[in-house]
Amino acid sequence: QVQLVESGGGSVQAGGSLRLSCAASGIFFSLLDMGWYRQAPGKQRELVATIFSGSSTNYADSVKGRFTISRDNAKNTVSLQMNNLKPEDTAVYYCNRVGVRYSWGQGTQVTVSS
Repeated sequence: QVQLVESGGGSVQAGGSLRLSCAASGIFFSLLDMGWYRQAPGKQRELVATIFSGSSTNYADSVKGRFTISRDNAKNTVSLQMNNLKPEDTAVYYCNRVGVRYSWGQGTQVTVSS
């Protein structure tokens, strides 16, 4: 059974930092391209960062230079370091496979105040 569990969200002021973590189970984690997605109120879910199975990365323009995605294949975890946060980063953040996605986890709320 696939399980994705996100953690690490919180409330910060603009310019602050947070580190999100996602623990995955029930999947061949090291073989998969993984991503962090977010969904802001009233908006569609969007992919903000990708880490491929070979550990190369890709970022949405809106977060490039501020967010860093990483993975630990030994622990089946993927993380997102978020620096210089902006109010527009406020959203629920989720991790999932890139491409054919699994069922979504509960996500973790990130709130950035100005």
